[in-house]
Amino acid sequence: MEIILKEDQIKALLEEIFLKLLKERKEIFYEIFEDLIEEIALAKAIQEGRRNEFVEKQEVMEILKDENSI
Repeated sequence: MEIILKEDQIKALLEEIFLKLLKERKEIFYEIFEDLIEEIALAKAIQEGRRNEFVEKQEVMEILKDENSI
C-alpha cells in the first residue's frame, strides 16, 4: 500500500509535529535558542574587539593589580 501526500499536506503535518514538539519538549528548544544567542553575542564581542586597539598584557595586569589592592 502506497501513501501519497500533497505538498500542502506534508507542510501541515510538519507544522503539527513541530508545534507538538515545541509544547511537549520546551526545554530542548530553550537550550537551543540560549546557545544560539550566546554564540551570536560572543561573535559580536569578538568583532568589536578586533576593531579596537590591542592592549599590552602588562597594562592589563597593572590595572588588575591596582584593583586588587583597593
